[in-house]
Amino acid sequence: MSDIFFREMDMARPDVNFGIGSGTHGKTTGEMLIRLEAIILEHKPDAVLVYGDTNSTLAGALAASKLHIPVAHVEVGLRSYMMVMPEEQNRRLTDHLSAWLFCPTKTAVKNLEAEGIHDDSTTTYHNSDKKRVVNVGDIMFEASLYYREKAFLGTDICVKYGIKDNFILLTLYRAENTDDQARLRSIANALDILSEKTILFPVHPLTSKVMASLNIELGSHVKRIEPVGYLDMIALESSCEMILTDSGGVQKEAFFFGKPCITLRDTTEWIELVESGWNTLVSAETDRIVEAVRSAKRPSVHPPFYGDGKCAEKIANELARGE
Repeated sequence: MSDIFFREMDMARPDVNFGIGSGTHGKTTGEMLIRLEAIILEHKPDAVLVYGDTNSTLAGALAASKLHIPVAHVEVGLRSYMMVMPEEQNRRLTDHLSAWLFCPTKTAVKNLEAEGIHDDSTTTYHNSDKKRVVNVGDIMFEASLYYREKAFLGTDICVKYGIKDNFILLTLYRAENTDDQARLRSIANALDILSEKTILFPVHPLTSKVMASLNIELGSHVKRIEPVGYLDMIALESSCEMILTDSGGVQKEAFFFGKPCITLRDTTEWIELVESGWNTLVSAETDRIVEAVRSAKRPSVHPPFYGDGKCAEKIANELARGE
């Protein structure tokens, strides 16, 4: 699925592609750790930059830190306070291994402080014990600003997918929902009840497989389509009425485009969106989902939570100051 992103976003192809694919967490993380260590030993970088909270994030941080190469982590300090989530394990461990911690929000900085991770302004040589902690804003916000014009050029997204602009955009793929039959059925029940709504559902391959195995079918008002690329996704987010999701990134993108978001999770890392009314947590409970969708409203205030759109420049400047 990554090929479309390199093509649409005009990104250079990677010099190395491990082609590890899917597997258990231990297997994939272990294989990445072995191969990344070899790459680091071969190229001897001054620093290793990792992003987010995936297994590759943790593997990169571990490989570098074990070889005493400083780690720079982008999108730091997010906390769901649910260690059962693989993403929570990955980001917490990576944060503590990192030398540069680039936070997307003030909340993230406070989360780090609560764990005893503070900015050390006494040195320009940063390591896992003497850290540089800085709020640079959100790199996804910067990407949305950069690519949104390209996403809309020559594309009538609603015509493309056979819908009107008054629709709900749904994404559903988190393990906490797809691995739990009761939760998935409860979400499906809510979607069926919302028959007065048009719901566009780009279906993740894993979700499609699980739904088929459980014989879960949705009404005709739920329009299932194949997964979409980044440009189509942000065009859909810009065109829809509201967003229903269990994705962390889509919660933010909903806010970037001024859309109410209803989140199919028990907790979220982006608590500022909940506190400001832009995001509503409903878990997987049928009644809560239906009520949230039918009562959703767009808040009147749109605070600048995620910076000024110059995240990459700030990160580059911070790294350039290192010795």
